Amino acid sequence: MVMRYLRELASVAGLCVVSACAGPNHIGSHEIGAAVGTNSSSAVAAHSGGSATSKESRAAAVRSVTDTTSASTGNKLIALTFDDGPRPYVLFGSKESNRGPGLVDILDQNGVKATFFVVGWRLTPKTWGEPRHEEDIGVSCLDAAERLIRRGHELEDHTYSHLELRTAEKKNGEQWVMHDVDRGAQAIKAVTGTQPRYVRPPDWILTDDARRDLQKQGYRVLTISSENPMALRDVNSLDYLCAGKAVGCPKPSLPDAVLQQIEQREKRGTYTHILAFHELSTTAAIMPRLISDLKARGYRFVTLTDYMKMVESKSGETVKQTAAVTKPVSVAALSR
Repeated sequence: MVMRYLRELASVAGLCVVSACAGPNHIGSHEIGAAVGTNSSSAVAAHSGGSATSKESRAAAVRSVTDTTSASTGNKLIALTFDDGPRPYVLFGSKESNRGPGLVDILDQNGVKATFFVVGWRLTPKTWGEPRHEEDIGVSCLDAAERLIRRGHELEDHTYSHLELRTAEKKNGEQWVMHDVDRGAQAIKAVTGTQPRYVRPPDWILTDDARRDLQKQGYRVLTISSENPMALRDVNSLDYLCAGKAVGCPKPSLPDAVLQQIEQREKRGTYTHILAFHELSTTAAIMPRLISDLKARGYRFVTLTDYMKMVESKSGETVKQTAAVTKPVSVAALSR
């Protein structure tokens, strides 16, 4: 029995490497945080790796979560998440009439509450985004964050600087990384009144030591690593490949590509999914179709907080995160 699940885990790890070829720090010019020196390298990386836990315990963790999220339970869940904001022109619509409705209106029209992993520097007063590439619609990022909360959405931590943290740690030390995450959390807490519980590192890249120390401080670190059970692992939508001058948008379309990833997970018995998107106009445009298709398949949309409560309660115990040793996989650089 254990060997069978180890074989399944190995096949899942292979899928992760194929699908997670890039991250939220590399979406072209829209992602350059000039005010804080955001990394603008065109190299893109994803990671997976080992942990200190035994293979048997990892297989048991996968089994305990997967077995409790089968379609027969009638509890097919989606936690819809968006990184890199707040971006008011994406959330509430551009002044250009041909851009379509804003992301928040689309979510409201479909009765969906989402979780937004926001960047701390954007929550400073009178900031609407990166001036060279983001439209000022007369709504600051801080105002946008407050509106998200009023509409029932969640804010979680995507760091303060949006720098790739492994590179930043080599240059500045681990304490800089810890401070950057905490600084982002404090900016969010000033808006929500509550301490963020979840952090998604830019590009999902984080050293093993920093991951362990963040977990000791009470953070749940979201990952694409195959070390985590499938139900607790991000699904990389690859939506950044469809934005700006970036090339390589999944075929035949982004919604179809996301649905294909979900189908592959369903074949392995997983019917609960954390979908990782970004605050991009191109992403907002495909949301009505994607949400409709997922609802037609029987999926229910919940916030990340509710998702974690439901998935972990079904396993009978909290499935603890395991520290992953980052092993970067090189892929072609994106055009900007």
